[in-house]
Amino acid sequence: MKDIYHAATFQAAEQALENFEKKWNHKYAYAVRSWRNNRIELTRFFDYPPEIRKIVYTTNVIGSLNRGSRKYTKAKSVFPHDQAALKAVYLAIANVEKKWTFPVRDWG
Repeated sequence: MKDIYHAATFQAAEQALENFEKKWNHKYAYAVRSWRNNRIELTRFFDYPPEIRKIVYTTNVIGSLNRGSRKYTKAKSVFPHDQAALKAVYLAIANVEKKWTFPVRDWG
């Protein structure tokens, strides 16, 4: 799969997906079918320059935010109103953001 998201162009990624499909379809048919059916959405990062693409597939910002939100809101399973839930998520994001101290590699 690395060949797919490391490809220089969308067309090269399509070729890498075909190679992946030939090699792994017999063992992982569901995963291959999922990639094939959702390839446009899964390769949206090709709309961006290579520098941005690298950040997209090498950082797991969304996962980090989700994990932080879950951790922060887990202790309180019921919120009195929507605003309280939004505040909890905001505080979780602010807390996670404090940990983002490393600069992005090769960015001036």
